[in-house]
Amino acid sequence: MSGHSHWAGIKHKKAANDAKRGKVWSKIARMIIVAAKNGGGDPSANLALRYAIDKAKAANMPKDTIEKAIKKGTGGLEGVSFEEVLYEGYGPSGVAIMVEALTDNRNRTGPEIKKIFEKRGGSLGTSGCVNWMFSQKGLITVNTAGVDEEQLLEIALDAGADNMENTGDVFELTCDPAAFEELKKALEAEEIPTEVAEIAMVPQTTIPVNDEPTAKRILALMEAFEDHDDIQNAYANFDIPDEIISRLS
Repeated sequence: MSGHSHWAGIKHKKAANDAKRGKVWSKIARMIIVAAKNGGGDPSANLALRYAIDKAKAANMPKDTIEKAIKKGTGGLEGVSFEEVLYEGYGPSGVAIMVEALTDNRNRTGPEIKKIFEKRGGSLGTSGCVNWMFSQKGLITVNTAGVDEEQLLEIALDAGADNMENTGDVFELTCDPAAFEELKKALEAEEIPTEVAEIAMVPQTTIPVNDEPTAKRILALMEAFEDHDDIQNAYANFDIPDEIISRLS
């Protein structure tokens, strides 16, 4: 299983935790604000906004909260101005990590990200140091239980998927970002439930991590990034065996 899938699955479970819901909503609201600011408040004409709204609905964000975020982005309501910043670096065992942030103060966020890296055995790198190891893809996972693999493969390929992999617990579908909406709609039309559905940075190759203490440090580092208010997404190219993941979960 690829490192991204491991972390995407962990994030999926984490987002479903009621104790974390407020933080999840806050991050999605920022995404909506920036998308509306950059491309306007009409989701039918703004793919980034439509994707952010879908994510908000999946997280059970109230409709009025979504509408307020759109108005803040388009200038209808007073709000904080956020900018997108990408941080790149390395974790334990040389694992490549990319961190996407939306911040209203990069002078605050930058040092905080650097501290998270260093406190957990990693290091913040220079711009472009690991970006080349990742490709932007549409990523959808479907639980293997109750789904026919051949039928799913046929639906996925017809809808534009470029790869499907059985990772044990889930089928991982990847596609070009331009095909993401069509693939998601095709699965919805067949009433096939998805666990993760997002535009993500997927590693081209992965680094095996078979040592449990190292795996624990890497997962703690990723968790720290996810818990930071300014960070929208964190991606890594680790590959940790399922048995270690299950012991650490």
